[in-house]
Amino acid sequence: MTTQVLDVLIIGGGPVGACLGALLARGAQSAPMRIAVLEPHRPDMPSETAPIDPRVVAISRASERILTAAGAWPAVRPRLSPYERMRIWHERVPPISKGALVFDAADVGEPNLGFIIENRVLQAGLLDAVVAAGGEIHAAGLTGLHIGADSVTVETTNGTLAARLVVGADGAQSAVREAVGLTADSSEYHQVAVVATVTTDRSHDKTAWQRFMRNGTLAFLPLADGTSSIVWSADDVLAAALLASSANEFAAQLDQASDLALGETKLVSERASFSLRRLAAHHYAAQRVALIGDAAHVVHPLAGQGVNLGLLDAATLAELLLDARGKREDPGALGVLRQYERWRKSQVAFMSAAIDGFDRFLAHGTGPVSRLAQKGLGWVNRSHELKRFFISRALGTAGELPRVARRAS
Repeated sequence: MTTQVLDVLIIGGGPVGACLGALLARGAQSAPMRIAVLEPHRPDMPSETAPIDPRVVAISRASERILTAAGAWPAVRPRLSPYERMRIWHERVPPISKGALVFDAADVGEPNLGFIIENRVLQAGLLDAVVAAGGEIHAAGLTGLHIGADSVTVETTNGTLAARLVVGADGAQSAVREAVGLTADSSEYHQVAVVATVTTDRSHDKTAWQRFMRNGTLAFLPLADGTSSIVWSADDVLAAALLASSANEFAAQLDQASDLALGETKLVSERASFSLRRLAAHHYAAQRVALIGDAAHVVHPLAGQGVNLGLLDAATLAELLLDARGKREDPGALGVLRQYERWRKSQVAFMSAAIDGFDRFLAHGTGPVSRLAQKGLGWVNRSHELKRFFISRALGTAGELPRVARRAS
């Protein structure tokens, strides 16, 4: 590896880090920047006929616009599964009842509420976009970094790099965050997300189905081939039993947990799982270092906002860095990075608090406040204005957005 100084080195080539790389590389065409992504495991884009991987994410309208600006949308589009409705209910009421909350894209003049996409497709498409825009990808892992006055020296498993700005996009266990001494509050939900692909007796009808229960939350995410990806955020003891059960036993428990909203289910993939935790970095920036995505914040998956929040981080930081570049400012200057921190930290804090409230009062609460929240699903369903508010949040079109995430005028 060369020791020529990069403008920006992104540690971690997951969807969020790769998105930042693509946005910077494409946005710097008039004032070139040297951009690189450090990613030891670059996935290949699966063929259009390859089976859908159970590990999927939900992409909002704001994220669709960001991916378009990053140059990745044409590559990922063939594997997208749009959904037009969401149906949310508590275990105290039937899924088809006045007590359930239904969001419909048609009610707000939108073609859909978002898309379901495999994580590997999103990552592959964005990394390809980095290269297409003139960025570099280094197949190596991080072993150390040292911050100097004018640049950061980065030691990798394949040599040494230097950059004026290093961005940590390396997940919840961020080595970048730890190396520069950025601290974070972290706690366990004592839940495990169990993910798999299932077939159902009845069509999912391009609808995302979600049931809140006393021991967790179950979501059915509609896929283009008619199957559904499930995300079952179950308390630790239940999750252990689900993972230890046979395929038939798992399907029976799934049928009971879903209240047969889509009829009987059949497991058609392996089960995967990951423990759930919340994380909030105290600061998103230090001299010549910034954090994005899960390196800065981790939220519960029940609202499907984790990747969307990270993509907004990437778009916000890219905008500020490109603006600074146009003014010939140092991309690693703390003043530039603090603007990013102030912008995103408040937006993330609002969403994180809302998601924690949903988990506490709708999934696990038993007191009077929880009963009020559970009844509130039906109340919201009867208010057009409240539904529009929540749909705008789900679409990612509310709040202070970076330019590439806004609707074209």
